[in-house]
Amino acid sequence: MIEAGIIGGAGYTAGELIRILLNHKEVNINFIYSTSNAGNNVSNIHQDLVGETELVFTNKINPEIEVLFLCLGHGNSKAFLEEYSFFSKTKIIDLSNDFRLKEDVYFEGREFIYGLPELQKEKIKKAKSIANPGCFATALQLAILPLAAHDLLKNDVHVNAVTGATGAGTSLSKTTHFTWRDNNFSYYKPFTHQHLGEIHQSVKQLQQSFASDINFMPNRGNFSRGIFATMYTEFAESLESAVTLYEEFYKDSVFTFVSDQELHLKQVVNTNKCLIHLHKHHDKLLITSCIDNLLKGASGQAVQNMNLMFGFEETEGLKLKATYF
Repeated sequence: MIEAGIIGGAGYTAGELIRILLNHKEVNINFIYSTSNAGNNVSNIHQDLVGETELVFTNKINPEIEVLFLCLGHGNSKAFLEEYSFFSKTKIIDLSNDFRLKEDVYFEGREFIYGLPELQKEKIKKAKSIANPGCFATALQLAILPLAAHDLLKNDVHVNAVTGATGAGTSLSKTTHFTWRDNNFSYYKPFTHQHLGEIHQSVKQLQQSFASDINFMPNRGNFSRGIFATMYTEFAESLESAVTLYEEFYKDSVFTFVSDQELHLKQVVNTNKCLIHLHKHHDKLLITSCIDNLLKGASGQAVQNMNLMFGFEETEGLKLKATYF
């Protein structure tokens, strides 16, 4: 049994992480740090946990834990690690974007390994610190990396992806209020989304010659959770050959699957799965990818990485059922 600490315990990703770890047979939650909620019952904030835990938020840390999860806003993980020190044996999994790009991977004597298991599982197993991928980045990379692995991304990739309201976090803003979001749809950060950097980085890791654009149009959907992404690029080979190379690329994956049926979001909500579907139209290959942004796009993937780092069963704590109805 390993001892885990969670920093930034009041957000959506922390809530999902707590839910998973409470049901993980190899982990005990040692503390959940939140300065704004110190002394409050965790179940007062994450109300789905009523009856599941008596844990209380704290403003104190225990540096002797085996694993630390950073569920902080982007830019805040570095500041936290500058202020607080942990034992050298403590493994760190950061859910922000602070350490994802190669120019940021070295910090305070640590090297943060990019934690996309389908891309570099063996490196994750040996890692001491992990930069957990972004939610959009996970969905998009898993859709196109099999092509990059075979040098088949020869032209621009055009992406349209929709995320649920939880992707914006718990803080209210003009575009997260119910009255604005309900029965509404909009795009944001066209062509400039912050996850593009890590996507390009991973693509070039597999296909160094890639020099085209990834034209990414992120959208806000009027649902709570999930990401549904469609993208297309030129592809000269047959649909059958595309399916074969995708299935080969993911043959050892425990959470990413290629489906021969058209996808919908309820297939993945409340799971750690990524589902992929392929469709050929003339010289274009259409790739559909869908995930739960809070699980495979955040906390579920973080636990998947932890399982790999500690030698646990990769699926431990993550055999979650889709919220289908």
